[in-house]
Amino acid sequence: MVRSFSTERLGSAALDGLLAAALRSPTAGNTGGTAWVVLQGPTETATYFDATTDEGWRADHPDWNEGLRRAPVVLLAYTSPEAYVARYGEADKSSSGLGSGVEAWPVPYWYGDAAFGVMTVLLAAVDAGLGSCVLGAFRGEDELAGRLGVPGGWRLFCAVALGHPDGREHRSTSLDRASPQTSARIHRGRW
Repeated sequence: MVRSFSTERLGSAALDGLLAAALRSPTAGNTGGTAWVVLQGPTETATYFDATTDEGWRADHPDWNEGLRRAPVVLLAYTSPEAYVARYGEADKSSSGLGSGVEAWPVPYWYGDAAFGVMTVLLAAVDAGLGSCVLGAFRGEDELAGRLGVPGGWRLFCAVALGHPDGREHRSTSLDRASPQTSARIHRGRW
């Protein structure tokens, strides 16, 4: 993950390629219940950062704030739980029982499909020689949706900052945490 971007613009062909890749990611039941909002340039990307960070956060994270805000593109990954409920209520999926409401879903496919799209963007960004960073949706979702005219029922899964790395390293403190052993995560034949 790149946390410090240059202000170099992203070419439209590169951006369109990333978005095309995202739309080819898996979608349960061919629901297509994910959508993307593309914020490009400092005025549009500021809409995201202004809605999802506050003055306190920006003061506590000046290096990250500065480096991330320079990203020339922020992609917002949205998902519609209602679209999946509706799709799984259709005749060919109704036997699943998932069409009765979001509470019927033991594992909400809408988050999986959003994650597939985001991962596809991240991998395509690497292939295009770009940097990217996933930004969690921790605050400001409603304010951001209002500013952007996002229809009701759509949930922000995350944002992806995209651009050219500026070469500065803003290392995540999560990297100081020990990773679980491979043997604790991969089980062959049985747990």
